Amino acid sequence: MADGFSLTDDPWLLLPPATGGAAQEYSLRTALLEAHEFGDPVVELPTQRPAVLRQVLLSVVLDALGRPADEREWMDWFSTGCWSRDQRLRLEAYLDEHRELFDLFDPVQPFGQVADLRTAKGETKNAGLIVATAATGNNVPLFASRTEGDAFSLTPAQAAHWLLHTQCWDTAAIKTGVVGDPKVKAGKTTGNPTGPLGQMGVTLLTGTTLFETLLLNLPVGAPTTSADLPQWRRREPADPRSAGSPQWQERTPEGLLDLWTWQSRRIRLLPEDTDEGLRVTRVLVAAGDRMPHTPEIEPHTMWRLEPTGGSVTSRSKSGTTPPRRPVRLQPGKAAWRGLDALLAPERQSREAGKKTSGFATSKLLDQAGALSLDLGAAYPLRVELSGIAYGNQSAVIDDVLFDALPLPLAALDTDSDIRSALLEVAEQAEQLATAVNHLSADLRRALGTDPIPWDKGQRPGELVLHALDPLVRRLLTGMRGVEDLEGIEAGQLAWEQLAWRRSWEVADGLLQAVPVGAFVGRNASQGEGKPERTYRVSLAEASFLKRRAEILHRADAARRSSSPPDSQ
Repeated sequence: MADGFSLTDDPWLLLPPATGGAAQEYSLRTALLEAHEFGDPVVELPTQRPAVLRQVLLSVVLDALGRPADEREWMDWFSTGCWSRDQRLRLEAYLDEHRELFDLFDPVQPFGQVADLRTAKGETKNAGLIVATAATGNNVPLFASRTEGDAFSLTPAQAAHWLLHTQCWDTAAIKTGVVGDPKVKAGKTTGNPTGPLGQMGVTLLTGTTLFETLLLNLPVGAPTTSADLPQWRRREPADPRSAGSPQWQERTPEGLLDLWTWQSRRIRLLPEDTDEGLRVTRVLVAAGDRMPHTPEIEPHTMWRLEPTGGSVTSRSKSGTTPPRRPVRLQPGKAAWRGLDALLAPERQSREAGKKTSGFATSKLLDQAGALSLDLGAAYPLRVELSGIAYGNQSAVIDDVLFDALPLPLAALDTDSDIRSALLEVAEQAEQLATAVNHLSADLRRALGTDPIPWDKGQRPGELVLHALDPLVRRLLTGMRGVEDLEGIEAGQLAWEQLAWRRSWEVADGLLQAVPVGAFVGRNASQGEGKPERTYRVSLAEASFLKRRAEILHRADAARRSSSPPDSQ
């Protein structure tokens, strides 16, 4: 019989010191009580961080302490920099009371699992099934060094992380049928959606310590209802919402605790004693609870708003589109290119959404904006965005998406000059990419070929955005604490001058690569009834330079006032 593993008291969370240095593993108790001494958890895959925070750390804090009633009480908690004596005592008492519920291998109530989960034939699967980075089944490459039959061994700490990750991000489609699930057919369950976080782009706020990160991700508001419980307190067999039974439901969450600890799968980890110590080598993953849609209480996502002035038809089964849907991340697209969604205040978005579609930022970013005066304009807020791009029928993982942005708190104020400046910078970058794409199209037409299709291959505009990426991030960091209009204008001018050179470097590369024939040019028809248009290198270059000057108007004005001006 394998020994137990207590998430409460055994080390499994890899945490660095808040002041910097090597990370070490700590227990849940130490991580929470001494949260002010640690940085954010170090994880194997970026998508594990929101899973650990939501499924364990935040949920324990919320269930043990409740949440601040309003921004003033939130600031009282935050300003101390650590838990108060009373809060520490309540956290310790909570962990002591529920210690048995946090045993990963408890024979009766294993954490996040169903104790006697089994199939009719007693089958289990390789532990690699819950590891998102491990190829399993038909995804194992033909000439890979590891086969499906090879053992996959996880330490208890690794198994805990991947267990939480599976509950949040698991792939969709067919799952193993288990004894006690009345909806099993032919040994399988079908129609399983992805884990709840797989339906959205996750937006986490991070501070300078784990303590600050926990509070930044804790919404203010009314106390939770008696029906809103974390999964470890919903284990009674008589409870229809029990997380300890093979049976599952399609329902909406009762509240934040239910949402954060949502059991989208019924799982069982099978440990064994090995020469290397206790290891998880086999697992069983079956169907779990299903959400009909992402609820509006979800605080960790941005929203795409649909007009609410009238009914909107949709391709969904219900026939209508929800008034708001989570924003999903796009592979290859930097987070700053979505600033229009990150900086869309909730109140303004509600009014705009009545007539037109648009965006609303996450509830937590909206809350941080309301607290910006108390936190200070120079507070080093960081936003982490993570998501997963699924493949065929969402049954496989194509890509794991992650980005992190330094975000000036003042940018969350609707009327701030910094917000307007950052939105303009993001728009300028997109316009420069478009200008380079137009240059490329004109050069190809001058050779008698068609432009690169927008949905095929890599267009040169992507090279521009890649070159501008570090400049935008540097500007976001530099705008922290800048409050006067003169400083904002100086920052924008510096950005434009650098963007002027970077965009020309990409454009010049295109111009240098064209053959001699493109300088002669060609005439091309513009359509029936329209005169032909001449395409040649000189005209394409002149058009790009003119458009660049229009986009980067501050840099252009500065160059015109200088003597002598550069050629490009």
